[in-house]
Amino acid sequence: MSKNIEGVRGMNDALPVVTKGAPIATPAWLYLEKVAREWLNAYGYKQIRTPIVESTDLFVRGVGEHTDIVEKEMYSFEDKLNGERLTLRPEGTAGTVRACIEHGLLYNQTQRLWYIGQMYRHERPQKGRYRQFHQIGAEAFGFEGPDVDAEQIVMLADFFKRLGLTGLTLELNTLGEASERAAHRAELIKYLEGFKEQLDEDGQRRLYTNPLRVLDTKNPALQEMANNAPRLLDFLGEKSRAHFEGLKALLDAAGVAYVINPRLVRGLDYYNLTVFEWTTTELGTQATVGGGGRYDGLVEQLGGKPCPGVGFGLGIERMLLLLEAQNIVAPAAVPDVYLVHSGETTSTAAFTLAHALRQQGLAVVLNCGGGSFKSQFKKADASGARFAVVLGDEEVANGTANLKTLTGADAGAQVTLPSADLLGRIRA
Repeated sequence: MSKNIEGVRGMNDALPVVTKGAPIATPAWLYLEKVAREWLNAYGYKQIRTPIVESTDLFVRGVGEHTDIVEKEMYSFEDKLNGERLTLRPEGTAGTVRACIEHGLLYNQTQRLWYIGQMYRHERPQKGRYRQFHQIGAEAFGFEGPDVDAEQIVMLADFFKRLGLTGLTLELNTLGEASERAAHRAELIKYLEGFKEQLDEDGQRRLYTNPLRVLDTKNPALQEMANNAPRLLDFLGEKSRAHFEGLKALLDAAGVAYVINPRLVRGLDYYNLTVFEWTTTELGTQATVGGGGRYDGLVEQLGGKPCPGVGFGLGIERMLLLLEAQNIVAPAAVPDVYLVHSGETTSTAAFTLAHALRQQGLAVVLNCGGGSFKSQFKKADASGARFAVVLGDEEVANGTANLKTLTGADAGAQVTLPSADLLGRIRA
């Protein structure tokens, strides 16, 4: 007999209950998504949906040719029909910008957009880092000042509060503008060349292609080198400094605490000015829960007219793991009624009654497949339903039903009443 086909490593199932192979259950996903939709709507963001497959060139041009994402992590392939190079999206911003340009959403107008969905990177799978992962992201276009940067950071603080999460740290930095980064880059390369022999393979590869990422090293032996490197903050011009100071003033006014991290660069080349990350100490090495920043040149870089942009992405799996770590349990979605029935005349009556109650707005599970009253009541208890509606041949003949309370202080109470009165009694 052939071996069972298993899921792809690092691409996980989400099941109705927690199991060894699916550690995050769908009720938690649904709860997080529900809170997120209400939260994003409260800030005036509208949903956009883009394909999970895009042209490879979109990410090479948008994310950056010398980033780890493009060099090592993308799932890219050739279309067998026309030879086009395609990629499973590794992040959401580039595809959103592409869609906005293609459909004219940025022509003489501002936009606040959000999305949710799967992303793909060829990672080494571990808890909180998967090859298929999910993000909630938001992008705002057409706003130049630091007020929208601040709004998005405050938004995230609000989201964490709505979920009941605590203990998150906001790390903040500015990358300045292109000319300022170029001046800093030249000095940084000179400085790093003095440590070339100490750099690991990644560090040596990045030295001339992406030297800022060298400073993001996790190697303990290189921390002193990174800490003493020329700081981009010292190369900022007046305009960039004013933007950063304006951002900090707005966050101070909103009561959002932050830590300035001059080594924070993010892993994508399109950022300028503001960059930020929200981190936690409760998920081991996967400390970053979400982050983002400003990318004023990306729209033009991808073929559109110049348009400022700022956005963020949140890792859903990491958010769910953090909820679990802080013992925040998502409210379970349970039916209002479990409909129990047994007898020669009850099947059609129960089917009809279940449909009628659903039409009145109740969530009803109809017992299917038969079984004794005892076995059906076990299923009713397991469903978490507040009530069981019970039909037998006698109830069908009399036009009545038994209503039994399954949960709460009055659990076990039972009453017989006309079927037409069930809805009012349940709602009462």
